[in-house]
Amino acid sequence: MRRFTQGFYGYAVALFVCLGAAGLFLLIAPQSREEHIPRLDYSITVANFGHGVPYQVWAPSKDLPNWVPNSNRIAKGENGAQVLHLGFATAKREHLMFVQSDEKPAAGFANRMANSDKAVGSQQVGGAAWERRFREDKKQRTLVRFLPDVTLVITGTADWDELGQFAAILQQRPRG
Repeated sequence: MRRFTQGFYGYAVALFVCLGAAGLFLLIAPQSREEHIPRLDYSITVANFGHGVPYQVWAPSKDLPNWVPNSNRIAKGENGAQVLHLGFATAKREHLMFVQSDEKPAAGFANRMANSDKAVGSQQVGGAAWERRFREDKKQRTLVRFLPDVTLVITGTADWDELGQFAAILQQRPRG
C-alpha cells in the first residue's frame, strides 16, 4: 500500500483517479450547445412609459423573426425627463437598443445615446429620414430621428440594414 502513496507511482495514480473523476463528471453532466438569450416581454414597460409621458409613445409593431427582446427599462434622463430603453439581440446576434425621450435639448440626448455628435449621412425608412451616426472605436451605428415632441434613437453593433429593419416596424402607440 505504501508504494501507491509515495513517489512517481503515487503521483500517477492520484492524477489518474482525478482525471477519471473529472471525465466521469463531464460525461454525465447535462450540457447544452444551444445559445440561450433570455427573452423579456417589453409590452408592460412600454404601457407604463406611455402613462408617464405627455406624448404618444413609439414601439415596435411586432417582433422581427429570430430577434430576441432581452432588456427593457424606464430611466430618468437630464432635467427629469423619462427615457424608455428597449434592447434586442438581432437575427445576426448583434446588439440593438431603441431609446426615446422628450428630453431637451434633443440634440444633447441624441449625442449621449449615440456616443457621437457627428452625422455621417442619412437613411430613408418608410418615407422618413433618419440621421446616421457612426462611432468607429466602438463599431456603434446609430439612427436618430428628431420629431417635434420626442427624439427616437436606434443604436448598437447591428449593421445599417438591421437598424433600418427595426426603424421600419416602429409605430406610435395610441394613448390610453
